[in-house]
Amino acid sequence: MTYYFSMSNHQSFVPEGQSENSHAFVEQTLDGETLPGISEGEIVVIRSTRRKKNISAYRQGGRIVVSIPARMSKADEREMVPQMVAKIRAQEAAATMSEETLQARVDQLLTELAPEITLRPSSINWRGMRERWGSCTGTDRTIRISDRLKGAPDYVVDYVLFHEAIHLQYFDHGPEFKALLARFPREDQAEAYLSGYEAAENALTAPEALKKLLNKEG
Repeated sequence: MTYYFSMSNHQSFVPEGQSENSHAFVEQTLDGETLPGISEGEIVVIRSTRRKKNISAYRQGGRIVVSIPARMSKADEREMVPQMVAKIRAQEAAATMSEETLQARVDQLLTELAPEITLRPSSINWRGMRERWGSCTGTDRTIRISDRLKGAPDYVVDYVLFHEAIHLQYFDHGPEFKALLARFPREDQAEAYLSGYEAAENALTAPEALKKLLNKEG
């Protein structure tokens, strides 16, 4: 699903890491038919009156945001937006750990930080999860990591991997689990990153028009 934002003369989209209280008009448009090549994920396209020529694209929260000039023609939009989305996804793919690498990282983390846990996951996969950063199924020892973490700093991915790997032996978040998790050397920084990510994601869906649209479709 793709959403289109039309910003007024007194409104501009704030880059990642900043915030702005503004209202946006939202309409369902730019779907698979009008934007060939966009078939997965959620793309947010912003027409900005303050942007004259250049186009920018970046990841914010769980979405790819493409900002284009307000006067850009629909034909140029159909051509350029998929290119910008493809570029962001290519950059993320290049920076993403392979599933084999994730498996090796878990083994290293447990060996160094929690050697008493001898169990190892049978598989680790990237999954499209929006409510969790990761999950672990103890019965078959499978771990899933949210694809929102693709491109995140290595220590953040390591933290989520370590968290889920501890669940191979401790299924809840009791004292023993927390004691092991506290061994991760950058726990506070990782938690701060994940909290900031969620705040940015929530900020992007702040406009009431978008909330109503999402609720209506849900």
